[in-house]
Amino acid sequence: MSDTLLQLQAVHTHIGPYHILQGVDLHVPRGRLTMLLGRNGAGKSTTLRTIMGLWQASAGELTLEGASIKGMNTADIALRGIGYVPENMGIFSDLSVRENMLLAARSGPIDRQRLEWIFGLFPALRQFWEKPAGKLSGGQKQMVAIARAIIEKRKLYMFDEPSKGLAPVMVNSMIAALRELKQQGATILLVEQNLAVAHALGDTVAVMDSGRVIHHGSMAELGADAGLQHRLLGLSVGAH
Repeated sequence: MSDTLLQLQAVHTHIGPYHILQGVDLHVPRGRLTMLLGRNGAGKSTTLRTIMGLWQASAGELTLEGASIKGMNTADIALRGIGYVPENMGIFSDLSVRENMLLAARSGPIDRQRLEWIFGLFPALRQFWEKPAGKLSGGQKQMVAIARAIIEKRKLYMFDEPSKGLAPVMVNSMIAALRELKQQGATILLVEQNLAVAHALGDTVAVMDSGRVIHHGSMAELGADAGLQHRLLGLSVGAH
């Protein structure tokens, strides 16, 4: 598919004796926000970690812009243009917010115009700019994690459950930030448990179960079909 930025074909991942991904087929369209949904233990986080090379695929193929990234190390995959926020946020607790952002700006000094844009998305960042990241609240740490990922333009942004544990006001701020990023034409792959967030942001959706993608389609269609939501996920948008 010419509009596909990232593609996984029959990807298997083993972690020790455990066969977690069991033939994942996934395509992420360029310039769209793709939701990756599924029940707990379906393999969503493992899929992101496999894409980033944190766990190596034991079979199948992973391509970014048609070029294989299978077997590459995480640093080289990141340099290909992928920004990744893991479920544990991945920030450096002992460093200040400013130092965290400097480390994330791989190509050199932070672009001031882009930093001001990020301050516009998350105004509180300016306030705790020199604070140790480890001293921040959970919501503030999530701001830092997202800001780190978007401090430079990337080909692909991947977020693993960014709304988890956040207060509703923080969830709304996160939705606004990701919506603005999407409006700039960014390609995003987002793992999320909150179906209301998924429905608010998603263009396309892939649903996983037992290490496989069992459904791929429009997020709007899934969001409008309570029966399909229950069948695939066991819950519905209205439950959130």
